[in-house]
Amino acid sequence: MHYYTDVLKKYASFQGRARRSEYWMFALFNVVIALVLIGLAAATKSTVFYVLYVAYILAVILPSLGVLVRRLHDTGRSGAWFFISFVPFVGGLVLFVFTLLEGNPGPNEYGPNPKGVDAYPGAAGSYAG
Repeated sequence: MHYYTDVLKKYASFQGRARRSEYWMFALFNVVIALVLIGLAAATKSTVFYVLYVAYILAVILPSLGVLVRRLHDTGRSGAWFFISFVPFVGGLVLFVFTLLEGNPGPNEYGPNPKGVDAYPGAAGSYAG
């Protein structure tokens, strides 16, 4: 649950990096909430739940974009890579793959590693003995 609330606390923050777990748990919560609202709307045939669904989607647009940009930053990519999703057929797939990739170990130009790991075994300059 803290993954969801942490993203909402950074409502429109596009700075820094986001771990895979932060991004995907936020996405999971959004899907579950949206499905519940749509299910309630379909079951009750009430427009109130459709309005709540639209209001919810509008409320989480900025946090969703923010966590996506921070996720791209974690993989060493600019947030401008978001626009590849507008390329028909393959753009969304490429963006999906980028969100699945492991983040860069250690700090990068977007900030420190959100895992708190500065180096990994075998990294240049690390001591393995």
